[in-house]
Amino acid sequence: MKILVTGSNGFIGKHMVVHLKRCGYDVLGYDLGSKEEELRNYISSCDFVVHLAGINRPLTTEEFYDGNTNFTKKVVDLIKSSGRQIPIIMSSSIQASLDNDYGKSKKLGEDYLLSSGLPVYIFRLANVFGKWCRPNYNSACATFCYNIAHELPISIRDREYIVHFNYVEDIVKTFIDIIKDDSHVGSGNILYVNPTYDCSLGKLADLLYYFKSEIESDRHLPDIHNEFELKLFKTFCDYLSEQEYGFNFAEDNRGSFEELYKSKKYGQISDNVAFKGITKGGHYHTYKKEIFYTVVGESIVKQRNIKTDEVIIDKTGENHPKKVDIRVGYTHQITNVGNKDSHTLMWISEIYNPETHDTYHEEVEK
Repeated sequence: MKILVTGSNGFIGKHMVVHLKRCGYDVLGYDLGSKEEELRNYISSCDFVVHLAGINRPLTTEEFYDGNTNFTKKVVDLIKSSGRQIPIIMSSSIQASLDNDYGKSKKLGEDYLLSSGLPVYIFRLANVFGKWCRPNYNSACATFCYNIAHELPISIRDREYIVHFNYVEDIVKTFIDIIKDDSHVGSGNILYVNPTYDCSLGKLADLLYYFKSEIESDRHLPDIHNEFELKLFKTFCDYLSEQEYGFNFAEDNRGSFEELYKSKKYGQISDNVAFKGITKGGHYHTYKKEIFYTVVGESIVKQRNIKTDEVIIDKTGENHPKKVDIRVGYTHQITNVGNKDSHTLMWISEIYNPETHDTYHEEVEK
């Protein structure tokens, strides 16, 4: 299945392309610098369009309408001229309900798409946050993350001002779920991505300063109280990370494992996702230290001393907030015992190196 992504080099577009390819789709990327003939050819061969391209920081007012309204019309007209009912997802904005040029240009694009007769899904997005977002541009979250990570000042005019947030990976998942649904009948209603998080600018800044101080302390992991804080922490780590380090993501039928932060001084933090009922682990370390802290779902951590067979069992999760120290010389495992996917933040005292891994397989259950 071929998916055309307009705005493929943008913030959301980069995430969309990565996740679509990970799902096995053939992705056709179109962005600034691409030729119009490419757009025509892509539409003639694609099976679905994810329309993310748009303008939000133009040099002139006219660019709002050219980039948001007229380009949307161009995409729709090319689909219709192809003679095929190609489904299309459009990313609009909650500002489409406001009386400003950005909002009005988005609303005109929405109206044209809704009147096209195509199977369409129009999503009004809130302020989008997540890794790879450009700081000091049009995202307070990205700017705060970057400046606080690099010990630069931030400016807040009103600490109590509430901002509505969507997490970029929630957006991508919502869009991909629609693509995977073979019905593709479209929706005549304006749609929204759930969840949407409300957070004041003051609270946002306080959380980011707290994350930085905790990573640099001997505790290494902050206390995370909800999914918004987890997603914000994962976002912050992307700006805090030293550029020379590569970050890995792996997934299989048990869940996934994503590296979030690496530092020669402070070690490594990762997000371990386990599906319901899944157990991971079955190894021990001879000198490296680890801390496990399940922040979404519920987990049981079981450790066994490889010499004495002493067993230690701890529960950690939303209902049992606890940081579990993994003892040196104890083979250990973690099991998702909740009713949803679990997210466990894992700190290890040094960056993983396959040549000096200090990880030795031995099952916990004898």
